[in-house]
Amino acid sequence: MIQVQYLYMCQGLAAADNHGKHQRKGTVKMETQTQIETRDPRSFVAPEVWAKEVTLLMRDYPFDLIMAERVFGQAVAYLITAMEMRGRGLGMGPGELVDLGVHTFILDTANYREFCATYMNGGFLDHIPEVERKGDGSVFKTAQIIEANGFSVDWPLWEKDAMKCTPCRPGEDGH
Repeated sequence: MIQVQYLYMCQGLAAADNHGKHQRKGTVKMETQTQIETRDPRSFVAPEVWAKEVTLLMRDYPFDLIMAERVFGQAVAYLITAMEMRGRGLGMGPGELVDLGVHTFILDTANYREFCATYMNGGFLDHIPEVERKGDGSVFKTAQIIEANGFSVDWPLWEKDAMKCTPCRPGEDGH
């Protein structure tokens, strides 16, 4: 759960001391807390698909179960955010480590196609890679967008490439 604090300013209210006596009139700051559910990447794929993608990551890369689940979870958070933010020209894209999870999913075409159709109203999130990378900080910016979209960001996975550019083509409506 993420706790978000909201600060309300109330004009003209009397501030009270610990004994309930009014001391002065003026601006009183009142703080309340609201609980916001963190979006769980696992909720966007069927358990058997999650297990398969994690197993493929362990087969193809030197990942144990924990690392494979971290990478795939961030890949799903990235893909869902990319789909939901599509058309806004945000220049999103993952760094090399999270991109391994994205590519593993894309290569499992039947599951990836079904995932896209489910979360894009029948559409498909294209993969449009660039050859060159540049140091523009877009990987870090992408992680911030994902976090603002309600997902927990596994910062060590993103910080590895934070100041690099994603290999994804900026400005495209794809990955």
